[in-house]
Amino acid sequence: MSGRVAIVGAGCTPFGEHFDLSYTDLAAAASREALAEAGLRPRDVGAAWLGTAFPDVGVFRGRSGMDLVEALGLGACPVTRVSNYCATGGDAIRNAANALLAGDCDVALAVGVEKQRDRPPQESIVKLMVETGHPFYQKGFTAAGTFAVFAVRRMKEFGLKREDLAAVSVKNHAHAAGNPRAHHRKAVTVEQVLASAPVAWPLTLLDCCPTTDGAAAVVLVREEDAKKHSGRVLVAGLGFAVTSGWDAPFHDPAFDFIGFPAVREAAKAAYARAGIGNPARDVHVAEVHDCFTINELIACEDLGFCRRGESAKLLADGVTKLGGKLPVNPGGGLLSCGHPVGATGVRMVHDIVRQLQGKAGKCQVPGARVGLTQNIGGPGAVAFVSVLTT
Repeated sequence: MSGRVAIVGAGCTPFGEHFDLSYTDLAAAASREALAEAGLRPRDVGAAWLGTAFPDVGVFRGRSGMDLVEALGLGACPVTRVSNYCATGGDAIRNAANALLAGDCDVALAVGVEKQRDRPPQESIVKLMVETGHPFYQKGFTAAGTFAVFAVRRMKEFGLKREDLAAVSVKNHAHAAGNPRAHHRKAVTVEQVLASAPVAWPLTLLDCCPTTDGAAAVVLVREEDAKKHSGRVLVAGLGFAVTSGWDAPFHDPAFDFIGFPAVREAAKAAYARAGIGNPARDVHVAEVHDCFTINELIACEDLGFCRRGESAKLLADGVTKLGGKLPVNPGGGLLSCGHPVGATGVRMVHDIVRQLQGKAGKCQVPGARVGLTQNIGGPGAVAFVSVLTT
């Protein structure tokens, strides 16, 4: 397959606690916003991909594409359900793009939606991992615990401090103040982050993203079909990598607990397709997977924004803040927006689309023409990277 695709419509619900809205309400709202921007109707959609990572820990919806057909009235349109841990939304977009390039359809819809607040935490993802996960993780697995070990290792290798982790939370909560769709929009201080409840040392509550409801959607067409659409954004490169299963990397004696090979592989593929030779120079804005503060620091290195061990300095120097040379998570990231798992990857793409359109409001990066998104899922084994351009 050759050629490129373009995003001609994007939609996103506010992220937060939506006890008054159903799973299908959220999916429909995001999809209709994306279709309206594209000037299209549900019947114009040739195929769709529905990203929901964990239907059995939320509201028991999203097990198949039927839930999107019902929400939008798509009729006989083929809809495929996608699940790939925290990279679910990115994978839905990847599949939609590939279908367009293969000639399978002319208009593709990629939707991510997750409703997690209707169940208490001990009945949600934690319970799922205890009952169905790898035996090595069943009695004590948490997402925070998985990534906390990377922070500990980097403390030893690079002298990382807890204050460096807290600075990520401070930055992203400050950014979220200008994002009306973010779950949490209140600024925090380093002292507040350090004093918040411990979760998995050295991570505290404010080092962790909240559990959230939300949905996001994008409409894609082939590049040649996008010329009639104003505000279109080109998908210059996509990369997806799965480097291990549940028994690795943690059972791999060669694994360094400093970075994620899956992210580096996905970035390598996306950069090659997009013609990115120097990410620190060529990328103008990025939305990366800061499910925990340590993850943003690692992502900046794995994506080539700086050398290994230098991401904390990158932040301290103001490079990744709004107004800096390469703002990272100007919408507040997962730390502030929240992380409805299946929706996050699509939300990131939505936010970069708005940046490149110059419609990001108080979160706008002036003159942004090249944007990047990055998701990481599972134990750091699944990764998605996209490069979008004007």
